[in-house]
Amino acid sequence: MAIISKKKNIYKISKALRTYLNKYDREISLPIDYRDLLRYDNSISLIDQKGKDTYWETVFYPQDEMKEIHHNVKTIYAILKADGDLSVMEHLFVDRIDLCVFGNTQPFRIRIVNRINDNFDYFYIKNADASRVYGLELEHLLSPNRISYVVNKETLIEEHIVGIPGDQFMKYHLNDKNLNEIRIAKEFVKFNERCFIRLLGDMHSSNFVIDITPDFEEVDYRLRAIDFDQQSYEGRKAIYLPQYFKQNNPLIEIGLKCMTPETVKQYQKEERSLIAHRYKASKEKVNELLAAMSSDNISTPKNVKSLAKDLSVHYKNDKFLNCKNMGELVRTSLETVLDKPSYQFP
Repeated sequence: MAIISKKKNIYKISKALRTYLNKYDREISLPIDYRDLLRYDNSISLIDQKGKDTYWETVFYPQDEMKEIHHNVKTIYAILKADGDLSVMEHLFVDRIDLCVFGNTQPFRIRIVNRINDNFDYFYIKNADASRVYGLELEHLLSPNRISYVVNKETLIEEHIVGIPGDQFMKYHLNDKNLNEIRIAKEFVKFNERCFIRLLGDMHSSNFVIDITPDFEEVDYRLRAIDFDQQSYEGRKAIYLPQYFKQNNPLIEIGLKCMTPETVKQYQKEERSLIAHRYKASKEKVNELLAAMSSDNISTPKNVKSLAKDLSVHYKNDKFLNCKNMGELVRTSLETVLDKPSYQFP
């Protein structure tokens, strides 16, 4: 069973990572930063539709500051969604600004509403933690998902990732008559593999969502990480394998019912092959990111040494023992995927 006992440290963005972000247009100037949103003067607990506490607080700002703050966050939304085209702001208004005081980076969640049709969207303003930025970029480059985010100094802006929270899916949707157990089990195996290879930790059911897509005969599922704070920090292998979190047991039980060990290995090989293809498609960017990561400090020496030992035993590869930091461990983990020989057609 995987358990994280305490919050991890927040690491500042290094010069090398900042250079990478600037080169690939992830670092841009913004009209407001995280600290500006801390100037609220009142808050109330946010309760969901079922009357339960969401552990978010809706914050309120002094009247003389609210107009400017709302204008600036709408501008950020236009940057995130429309490449800075401010004309999209015309029919938008800020419905709520919520704060999660329990989150590692204490994020603000902005709810934007279109007054014409009442359609709404969210985005997040957070403290820029280097671990999270590495996690977002690795997700963008090596997973089947694209991620929209930007950084400005010590502020991180993230899009909202759409999907049913994993814990809610397991609570309310597993008995759905339209549930395709084989497909959801297959996707969990692939998600497990993606997280382990790029060393994304803490993927229990509250930290990923499930995106459901109707197919012409069936439904398809995609598991998407939404929390990247534990990118390459913890020192135990189990933290990087979603299969070891007890919160994910309902999906694991479906897999045990629907799949044989041979089937699981097949899906693992499929995902490893896809990761190898994604790497080759973005080889220059991945190598530059890993170079920055390998010169950075985003964990403790104790965690690095412990994880290197675990991975060395897992892969039966002593090369992990020579890694001096988490960036080198991620690189070596990816090399285990790339070292597999390609099939040669006769």
